[in-house]
Formats: sequence, C-alpha cells, structure tokens
Amino acid sequence: MPKATHLECSLCATKFDAGAAANLCTCGGPLLVRFDLATIRHRWLRRDVPNGPANMWRYAPVLPPAEASVVSLGEGWTPLLRTKRLGARIGSDALWVKDEGLNPTASFKARGLSCAVSMCVELGIKKVAIPSAGNAASAMAAYAAAAGIEAHIFMPRDVPQSNYLECKAYGAHVTLIDGLISDCGRMVAERGPKEGWFDVSTLKEPYRIEGKKTMGYEVAEQMGWELPDAIFYPTGGGVGMIGMWKAFDEMEKLGWIGGRRPKMIAVQAEGCQPVVRAFNENAQRSTFFDGAHTVASGLRVPKPLGDFLVLNAVRESGGTAIAISDDDMLRAGVQLATDEGIFAAPEGAACVVAAQRLLESGFLKPTDRLVLYNTGSGLKYPEAYSTRFPRTAASEQDKLGGLITPR
Repeated sequence: MPKATHLECSLCATKFDAGAAANLCTCGGPLLVRFDLATIRHRWLRRDVPNGPANMWRYAPVLPPAEASVVSLGEGWTPLLRTKRLGARIGSDALWVKDEGLNPTASFKARGLSCAVSMCVELGIKKVAIPSAGNAASAMAAYAAAAGIEAHIFMPRDVPQSNYLECKAYGAHVTLIDGLISDCGRMVAERGPKEGWFDVSTLKEPYRIEGKKTMGYEVAEQMGWELPDAIFYPTGGGVGMIGMWKAFDEMEKLGWIGGRRPKMIAVQAEGCQPVVRAFNENAQRSTFFDGAHTVASGLRVPKPLGDFLVLNAVRESGGTAIAISDDDMLRAGVQLATDEGIFAAPEGAACVVAAQRLLESGFLKPTDRLVLYNTGSGLKYPEAYSTRFPRTAASEQDKLGGLITPR
C-alpha cells in the first residue's frame, strides 16, 4: 500500500486518497503528497539515513512507492563539489556546485521520473505520455523501458539531438511538434484520454515532485544538516525548487534541521522569463511569455503550472529571481568547465552568472554559503556549445568523425 497519508491540492487544500492515479485537482491546482511525519519522526531517525543506499532511495520513508514497486537506475546522491577557483573568480568564499548531470540520463529529471514511473508500476498503469523540452523525455523513456511500460513522448522539433536519440533508443514513441512545450502539452491533453495514456506532465501528477525533493534532503545531509545561505536553481517548470522547499518543510517537522532556510534564487533565461517578470511585478501568477527562446531548452517553459509555488518559495525565503542571456550562460559554462572540470548544461551555467551578479550587487555576501544546481550535463547540448567551439571540417568524412562514426 502507498506510504502517503493523502494527496492535497496546493490551491484549495482539498484532500484526495493516497496513491490515486490522479492528475490535477478539479480546481486546476497541482496535487502534493502528504505523509504522517509525526509518526515517521519516531520510526526513522536522522542518524539512520547513511545506512541507506547511495542513491535517492536512502530517503525511501518519505517517498510514496512501496519497495517492491521501485524502478531505479541509481539516481540521486550526486556530488556536492566545493569550487574554490570559480568562487575566487566571482567573489565567493564558499561556493559549491551540486552536479545533477551525473544522474542516469545525465540530468536531474531522473529523480522525478524514477518516482513517477515507480508509482505507475504500483498503480498498474501501462501507458504513459509526456510533453517535454528534452531531458524529462529522455528520463521518462529510460524508466519506462526499465519498467516495461509503453512511453509516448511529445517534444518541440528543435529539441537537442541527444534527447531525440535517447528516446528512440529506449523504444519510446516520439512525436516532434512545430512549437513549444506548451503546444506539446496540449497534444497530450487532447489525445491522452482516448489513447489511455497517464499524463506525467510537470505537476499534472503528484509524484515527480517527490523524486525531485530529494535534492533538498541531499544538500542538507551533504552539508552536515546545516542548510546553505542561498540556493541558485535553474527554473523552467520549477518543480526542483518546489520540491526542495517541500523537503525543507518536511525536515523541519522531522526535527532534522532548524528554522533557517536558504534564500531561493530562481534563475531563468532572458528569452523566457515568466517567473522573473511576475516576481518583479509582485504578481502571484505568471503570464504566458510570448516568443520564448533560449539555448537552454530546459528553461523554455513560457507558462509554468507551478509558478505560484515557485514565487511563494522565493518570496518566503527572502530570495529573488534573475534572468541571464544565452551568451552569458554559455560563456559561464566554459568558465566553469575550465576552472573546475565541471561541464554544465547552459541552465546550470546560468546560475554562475546569477551568483556573480548578486554578489556584486551586495544582495549576497562573499562569506555566504552558496549552492548552485547544475541540472544537467553539458554533453546534452552539443548544438549550443558548438557555437563556442566551431569545428572546421576539411571533408564530409571529418564532419562524421571519420572511421568512428558509421556513414
């Protein structure tokens, strides 16, 4: 049986049965999983956590699937790396990078899809569908393959080639759309009921957020159960930030951390910044960002469903929201790789620029402990980084990699 006590609407607080194959509340609000933390507090002690596996399932008591349902490829427990040279360059005495690019399928999306697909196994769901800007599609295709579940994926036609190849290799049914992730979402919503697909879109089911919240548990454990002063998070759909904020709340109720939470910094692209705009306008919800464009495909979400939850976390924490240009994030990605040997996705590199600007402005102090989340590997973005390092080919054979690449 599911370990959760109930599902709760994040807008109207209506409660639903735990373990339901549920999407949104009837009011349109995303559902959140709730646990009996008062009971868990006495059965699962903080000192017991290191006895768990070296992946996100070390936090299984606060994850919804039963052990027999778990579909895992070793996701989570990614390194938290002290980056002294980069810190010195941008003016920070205490800078860390949480490198989510070392997850299965090379992004943080592995966490959420591991949990969601595990719950699909538990609930007997046989077909799943997802609209994705790229990395979520790769992760869902991998975990659906591991679970023996049929996967249907809808992505923008200009998605990075690596994502398309991964999804095809995992045996998923892939449809490329002339449009944005929002257009892909409409197609899933229209076809899903007739085709019998369970929609695992961002926040349209309650379980992906549970996997992603483990980033919050991990950063607390890796920093000796003392949270950093600020967390920089690349914000497309925003579920990672929402999940970490939920994790901090749970850990406080478990008695594992004190009441001081980090400033949550939402980092977006200049070409797609609905959350930044809403934050600056002191709005409770964002509006659709027309003409969304950026090389950071994970940030190209013109209207996040959970925007109000992201804005709540940013404001309650005393954080802020900031937008970074494509050119600056690619430059910072090369800088991070050169200084520290971390080849980050443009989304993660954007956090470097954001940190430097907030240090220069005085919003943060050089002595503040800062954690930047790199949400994916730079290897997932060959098209974006190739603009920085154009490869001159003398012949067609050179373009294809010579004898290495089949022609």
